[in-house]
Formats: sequence, structure tokens, C-alpha cells
Amino acid sequence: MQNFHVSATGHSLNYLPEYVAVWQGFFEEEGLDVTASVPAPWDLVLSDIGSGKAAAALGGIWVPSMFHGRGKRYVPFAQVAARAPLAIVGREKPVDFDWGAMPGKAISMKGSNGASVGLFVKLVLREHGVDPLTVHFVQDLDGKMLSDLFVGGMGDYLVIDYPSALALEAAGGGHVVAPLAIMGGNVPWSVYYSDGEADNAGLDTHVRFARALGRSMEWILACDAESYRDFLARTFPRFSPGLLVRLANIYRANGMWTTPRIDPDAYGRWQRGICDGYLTTAPIPYGELIDTRPTAAFAKA
Repeated sequence: MQNFHVSATGHSLNYLPEYVAVWQGFFEEEGLDVTASVPAPWDLVLSDIGSGKAAAALGGIWVPSMFHGRGKRYVPFAQVAARAPLAIVGREKPVDFDWGAMPGKAISMKGSNGASVGLFVKLVLREHGVDPLTVHFVQDLDGKMLSDLFVGGMGDYLVIDYPSALALEAAGGGHVVAPLAIMGGNVPWSVYYSDGEADNAGLDTHVRFARALGRSMEWILACDAESYRDFLARTFPRFSPGLLVRLANIYRANGMWTTPRIDPDAYGRWQRGICDGYLTTAPIPYGELIDTRPTAAFAKA
């Protein structure tokens, strides 16, 4: 059995296919013993793959994009989440939400665990005709602190992960006015990437990893989350089982999990958002950044 350690930027429901693939033995059937850790601070994932402690990092594709052509070559080879697992929480009822009313409003969103949240929210604002420069952002604080401050009265909107948004709504702390996991569109939100190009042995490993991940996604899409409520509860003890079942089924129905292949159109959209955030000087062509070989079978399918 070959060890394959993943150094991840978090432990969250949108990574569910990886956890199910371990639980259901899909990785084992491919000869892989997949383990995972979440280092703190999150950017230690780069040290882990650089030193060989981990075979892959799991996180935002903006990191390989940002380093492209700047002395490091991080190579995305598979995707686990195809949507942003975020929601906008407001003080009004959802029926009153209007993107056009966002100029002049204050939006709190965490910036302590990477750039993805800010990049995505500003991308969606631009797509709805709102100049992000007309919106006031608070994004230099931790997510938990921002949630507490929002409940205490700071700001007009709060952007947090969807599970936390639903829990906050259930507790009376606000209303989910824009579930971005549903209405935000496709982007390669969470991907696996390696340090450098894979050699022949590494490519074989990545193919087997992607194949097991794809089987896991098929399994999830075929099974109502209620049937594995106990597994969800064990894997994410911070949230109520009922909320996890509800949210997993929402993700299943709205394209969070598709295939391990990074979709070129979704990639192109996300590259525009990354470039507009000044992390790159221009969108990076798909073939220049992505190793398409491990997921070629999914492209053909």
C-alpha cells in the first residue's frame, strides 16, 4: 500500500469526496493509503509538499496561479469542489436582497485563511454590475470574530462558509440572503496540487488518486445524505447532523461535486477573478497551469 498524504488548508464539508473515498475504501482499492492533516498556519501546506512530507496540497487554485512564473511551479491535477461553499448573511429577509443595492454597504469577510473569499465575492459583484470599489470591505480579521461582531451590530453583510451561515441563521443571528454555493456559479474552488511536474511514477499515483476520487463523487451523487448521517456527524462534529444532511444534499443538487476534472470554462472564469484581484498579471491559459493527464478519462466521459 502506497502512502499518499494530503496537506489541506482546512477540514470542511466541500472536501467530502476525499473523506468518503477513505471511508468506502475507494483509495485502498487503488493501492493508496490516503491520510490528511491541516497545518497552522495554512500556508505550511507549501512547506509540506516542498519537503515531501505531503504528496499533495489541497486548497485554492489561486496559490498555484499566483506563483506561476514567479520561481515556483505548483501543479493542480484534480478538483474536489466546483463551487464556492459560501453564503452572504444579511439583516433583512432574503426576498429583499438586491445586488444593485450593495454600493455603500459594509461587507465583512475573513482574510486570515487566504484570498479566495475576497476574490470570489468581488468577482460576483462585478458580474452583477457592482464595482467592488463602491463597497466597504472588512477582511483583515478572523471569521469567528467577524461573526460575533456582525451579530453585535457591525456591518451590513457577512460572508462566511455555508454551514456556519445556516447555523448562525438558526440561532437568530441573521438571514442567509445569498447562498453562493447555489447561486454563485462554477469555479474550481478546491484543488489538489503538487510541487513541480509529476514524473511517470507520480503521474500513475495521481491517476489512481483521481480515479478513486471520481468514484467517491459518483457514490455521493447516488446516495441521499440521510443514508450516511452518522458518518457526517462523526466527520464534522461541530455541526448538527440535520444541518449536515441538509447541506450535503444542497451541494449534491447544485454541482459542488462533479468530477475530479477541472472544467476549462469554470477555470477561465476564476482566472479572471484572480487576475482582477492583482494576484496575476493576466489570466493563465488552462494548459499552462493544469496537468490534465490524471483526469483525462473524465474529460472523455
